[in-house]
Amino acid sequence: MPQSSHRDDFFQTDASIEDSDRKAAKSKNENGSPIRLQSKILAIVADPFSTKNVYVAESAGTIRKVGLETGERLALYKGPTAPVTSVAFSPDGKLIFAGCWDKTIWSWDVRSRQSQRRYEGHSDFVKTATCARIGGQDVLISGGADSKIIIFDIASGERLQVLKDHLRGVQDLCIDPTTLDQNQQTIKLFSAGSEREIREYTIGLTTSNVEDPLIVHETSVYKLYFDEDGDLWTASADKTVKCLTRDSGWKPNLILEHPDFVRDVVVYEQGGWAITACRDEDVRVWNKATGDLYHTFTGHFEEVTGLLLIGSLLVSVSIDATIRQWSLKPADLQKAIEEAKKKPVEEEQPKQESMLTEEEERELAELMGDE
Repeated sequence: MPQSSHRDDFFQTDASIEDSDRKAAKSKNENGSPIRLQSKILAIVADPFSTKNVYVAESAGTIRKVGLETGERLALYKGPTAPVTSVAFSPDGKLIFAGCWDKTIWSWDVRSRQSQRRYEGHSDFVKTATCARIGGQDVLISGGADSKIIIFDIASGERLQVLKDHLRGVQDLCIDPTTLDQNQQTIKLFSAGSEREIREYTIGLTTSNVEDPLIVHETSVYKLYFDEDGDLWTASADKTVKCLTRDSGWKPNLILEHPDFVRDVVVYEQGGWAITACRDEDVRVWNKATGDLYHTFTGHFEEVTGLLLIGSLLVSVSIDATIRQWSLKPADLQKAIEEAKKKPVEEEQPKQESMLTEEEERELAELMGDE
């Protein structure tokens, strides 16, 4: 007997129906010149060879190269049958890696798009991946929902080290840029965990040391970002972004309060802005010196999952399957503020509870690491 998938054939609360209608109406907006894809976008990285393109990780199990100016789909990297949660490039930019829900990291030759080695060792979802060169050797570093950080030799696929200091899932990995050098024998790696701890490692090819954990948030830390001053910005499920200053031994000197989980943070130094991505669908621009909210970009109609800065261009991606672009040039930012003030009140309807089914909520929570 055929089963209906139409929402009206199932019991729904008034709130879920209202939110469904709100999102359906909001989905038609053209704010941020949306590039519409077919599946949820879970991560974004820059093209190492062009400022005109980006690579996104999709829940459909693909990595896609997209042209920002035209919206053209320039390349597709296929293979996984499970959602892809993260994307990274090898130090020479010749290989692209994808952390996957199937517990492995996939790789492809960037130019030919041919599948290469798969890196195994995690016993749960791979949540994050990054690459570095240590002692002249290229390594892949991954973090998983199994609480492990694994360091692989890219060329051979050998597991060089397995770090087990986190008690719960690893959400993000970020290399301290001050330790990146072609001839370095060690790097500094920071990791964010679901148990709220941020770990600092000194990593060599065969040995690693870990410092006492940084505990500055109440719950899961989703994202880590170093600014040009070498200070560390953190985004958390406790609804805050914090700036941890290097000179103070990583103590917070600025706190940005949000109405919901914060998924990402980047810093635009030339404008003096910190920009944040929130589960409430909005992208916020803050004065990084004072912590004052300067402007809110609205356009996404589902959770914002990632941010990328390309010069003065801010690119955001979302569960709503769109890539949106926002100019941070002073004149464009002022124009955006003025246009936002002109919007009629009825366009700013309150956001209700999620329109997702219980099963979809569970899937999204597993994908994004909600605790």
